Amino acid sequence: MKVLLTGAAGFIGLHTALALLSRGDLVVGVDNLNDYYDISLKEARLKAILAHPNADNFKFVRLDLAEREATEKLFADEKPDTVVHLAAQAGVRYSLENPHAYISSNIVGFTNILEGCRAIQPQHLVYASSSSVYGGNTKLPFSEADPVDKPVSLYAATKKANELMAYTYSHLYGIPTTGLRFFTVYGPWGRPDMAPFLFADAILNRKPIRVFNHGDMMRDFTYIDDIVEGVIRVLDKPATPLVENISVPYKLFNIGNNQPEKLLDFIGYLENAFGVKVEKEFLPMQAGDVKATFADTSALDAWVGFKPNTNLKVGVEKFVAWYQSYYC
Repeated sequence: MKVLLTGAAGFIGLHTALALLSRGDLVVGVDNLNDYYDISLKEARLKAILAHPNADNFKFVRLDLAEREATEKLFADEKPDTVVHLAAQAGVRYSLENPHAYISSNIVGFTNILEGCRAIQPQHLVYASSSSVYGGNTKLPFSEADPVDKPVSLYAATKKANELMAYTYSHLYGIPTTGLRFFTVYGPWGRPDMAPFLFADAILNRKPIRVFNHGDMMRDFTYIDDIVEGVIRVLDKPATPLVENISVPYKLFNIGNNQPEKLLDFIGYLENAFGVKVEKEFLPMQAGDVKATFADTSALDAWVGFKPNTNLKVGVEKFVAWYQSYYC
């Protein structure tokens, strides 16, 4: 199977590419290698892909998906069987500073992906949504059936818009689409702007850790291997009107560990793994943030027979081992 994988130099993109190559797929990886964070880390991820035994099955294309004509040409040239769209401008807090980047990447770029799919009619489009679409919801756990019409950040609003756009293209053109609402993904090769990296850097440099909402936060931390397993299983089982007995081949799933953890416990696991205790600077809640996330994964389990279950302590230890090998 030939898979078009966007965001291939990203955190989830790297691990997804490796999993697809390991099972023998042809992978066309796309990334614009922007400077939102350290480009050298993105380049190192690409090198990791190219070190895979099946790297001959990997082709890299540097491309900004917001460029309409270039994206049209990509689809026309490659004609993938399936599409895994992970590319996006990520980060809740950065969306407060640079909203236009989110419109360009997450709205314009996604429109071009949908139009590419309209042109070639792939077997399935799987795309990254986010747990941030649940906004200020307080009913836990979060279910796909919950209302998600009150986002608390522009990032969240663009992800909800992606879900609506995908539904429209599934309805109008019969393209099977599945959105995956990822919950606080962590693990080796993660993003430097995310909490595990920020905390790890503070711990190693003996700097205070900034803890928002005075530590009264809970997150459904989900290990990267579980995320990728969910992506692959969902990719292989697109929604269709025939098996769903519905008119629109469209699905949405949470992918989370179904086990919210206290933020201070997560920090404690990091401290123990590094063997260092650090000072904590307790701060108010940040704009655009939420107090707790908790994924109901029963729909995912019912559809593909899988739910994430990596123990947080074990996952943190794996992340720290990688971090020390890469940065120390």
